Amino acid sequence: MKAVTWQGRRDVRVEEVPDPRIEEPTDAVVRITSTGLCGSDLHLYEVLTAFMTPGDILGHEPMGIVEEVGAGVPDLSAGDRVVVPFQIACGGCWMCLNALPTQCETTQVTGEGMGAALFGYTRLYGAVPGGQAEYLRVPQAQFGPIKVPEGPPDDRFVYLSDVLPTAWQAVAYADVPPGGTLAVLGLGPIGDMACRIARVRGAERVFGVDLVPERLRRAKARGVETYDLRDYADEKELVAAIRDETDGRGPDAVVDAVGTEAHGSAAARLAQQAASLLPRKLGAPFAERFSVDRLAALYTAIDLVRRGGTLSLVGVYGGMADPLPMLTMFDKQLQIRMGQANVRRWSDEILPYLTDEDPLGVDDFATHRLPLDEAPRAYEMFQHKSDGAVKVLMTP
Repeated sequence: MKAVTWQGRRDVRVEEVPDPRIEEPTDAVVRITSTGLCGSDLHLYEVLTAFMTPGDILGHEPMGIVEEVGAGVPDLSAGDRVVVPFQIACGGCWMCLNALPTQCETTQVTGEGMGAALFGYTRLYGAVPGGQAEYLRVPQAQFGPIKVPEGPPDDRFVYLSDVLPTAWQAVAYADVPPGGTLAVLGLGPIGDMACRIARVRGAERVFGVDLVPERLRRAKARGVETYDLRDYADEKELVAAIRDETDGRGPDAVVDAVGTEAHGSAAARLAQQAASLLPRKLGAPFAERFSVDRLAALYTAIDLVRRGGTLSLVGVYGGMADPLPMLTMFDKQLQIRMGQANVRRWSDEILPYLTDEDPLGVDDFATHRLPLDEAPRAYEMFQHKSDGAVKVLMTP
């Protein structure tokens, strides 16, 4: 089959690889019909290269048709249409039963000290072959795959794999009070969708911050009060402008949907680039002990949120040596929630919104649809935010 493979920093290729097969009774094999390109994939493209191995199959936002199931998968059959969550979880351990499938005790990558295994996401999360491919082996298929109805196009449901539950959890963790205010830093796919979800869940005002014109236009068209980072001399000016709209206090909650590749962190960017250029045998230990993030977005979130407010961190961070303004965080009495999205915890709540009325705008959420063969161009375009690329779907 064809699959998108990682070969090195900023080097992905579509190659022929062996077809997946049933290896355990709880496996399924899914023929992929649509697969997304995620901002997290870009971290593998440049920042987290020390944890990658040439030939790793990328991707964690797939959906498709079940081809085959193992004997331990009673609720799926060949021909079922499914969305595959990005994490691999059993559904029966203590963590899963307590709505934390990202911490599944059956698939935890204990050798790396990490949580549940993820599709297509470094050896830290199990080095499981991902879904940017023609076929995908799905472990723990007795729990993971979400059956969806025939009929509507893939765009209606594919975002259940990651974008929708990640944005939903970000808003749920933000815990905006009825009629309250929320600021979202970063209007890429997750930030954009978080704004939409916040509005349908009752936030009175949503402020969105970015510096990419297409992202700002999309958010503004959905009723978000947008702020172009390029219009302000520094983050203090931006914070002051939003505080002026919230009685001088700041919003009730802030979602950081940027993460480790934030603009405005020049020194940290240089450190990340230097680490990514090291040979893997040197780069991985260095990254595990001394890795840093570009923290501009997080610092802005801490400054912006009102006292007693909530920070919801959904952008991926990976640093181990990052300085944080603990005095400010403690003095402001901030609540902070974060983590990978627990997809199956939220999927049943989200499904009623995926109707013909399309209140979340999923049907036209993708800006680009490309064949899988054009994955290298898709990665480059998404990395450089060129051609108005906000969300890319690929079709094998």
